[in-house]
Amino acid sequence: MAKNHSGSVDRKVTASDVAERAGVSKWTVSRAFTEGASISPRARERVLEAANELGYKPNLLARSLTKRRTQMVGLVVDELANPNLFLVLDEITRQLQRRGYMSMLLNISAEHSISSALSLADQFQVDGLIFLGTILTGELIELAQDIRHIPLIVLYRNCDDPNIQVVSTDGYRAGQEIADLFLEQGYRRVTYMRGPASESTQLKRLDGFRDGLSDQELEVAPILEAGHYRRDCGFDAMRRYLDTTPASDRVEALFCENDILAIGAMDALKARGEEGSIAIIGFDDIEEADSPGYGLTTYRQPLEVLVPEAIRRLTATEEQSERRFLAPGELIVRSTHLRRQT
Repeated sequence: MAKNHSGSVDRKVTASDVAERAGVSKWTVSRAFTEGASISPRARERVLEAANELGYKPNLLARSLTKRRTQMVGLVVDELANPNLFLVLDEITRQLQRRGYMSMLLNISAEHSISSALSLADQFQVDGLIFLGTILTGELIELAQDIRHIPLIVLYRNCDDPNIQVVSTDGYRAGQEIADLFLEQGYRRVTYMRGPASESTQLKRLDGFRDGLSDQELEVAPILEAGHYRRDCGFDAMRRYLDTTPASDRVEALFCENDILAIGAMDALKARGEEGSIAIIGFDDIEEADSPGYGLTTYRQPLEVLVPEAIRRLTATEEQSERRFLAPGELIVRSTHLRRQT
């Protein structure tokens, strides 16, 4: 803000004010704040010094319109009850801000909100979209590819569409590693608890798990359907299973699609007085997984690798030759996978 003679603030400092103080043109001020612009070191120094004295900050919105880039990225989410999503959002928004990008959160968890969310992304002319959800809609793909012609990155899941870039943990390999851990414990009856079903994106964890078990001629027992990534859904799915399956016919071990489902399943066993009767492994390694009350064996996704890669692809100027980037995660061994001593 500029100050009048009485010392009170009366208006916002402009590029013209900086130009006058530095003794340069307004366009020189603009070049001083534009990366890669042609300007002498001495002129840039004078502009920055004047800007600092006046408290001037460049208008990023005006500059983005001139450059035809908004520096805004849409983060498309659903299943907001999944605690791992908050960890991902924290990391990706921090890294985007560090690179000068703003984040627009687009919540498509409710059916009626999809069109309004995508309309906002279109109106604000986002420079790219990072999909952190479960169901990749045709409207979203159309917005990215046919209307806005911007990159669409699917993060943490897989997608068979050859035109969409994928940055994900190698879920197939993770499923195999978890199968091996159960086999080391000697389990023969095992199953899987699934969250929301989606044909548009896949996790591949179940595929790897199945194949890892089939190597020992074992099959996955009927899958437990939770429907959503919420603790209460994991709780209810396990409770239904316990209510409908005699103890003698129950599985010995359960691989849950993520940690919050695993925690819900463990709570259901505890509520029935059967804590530890079924070995459980989760996925994501959320904070609660390491708490003394759970000690959940799980699989950690490489956040520090996946988020920078997604942003790199989002902001790259050249075409990506490889559309899919898969990174290995880490098996975090605690106690819930162990066979209970009788």
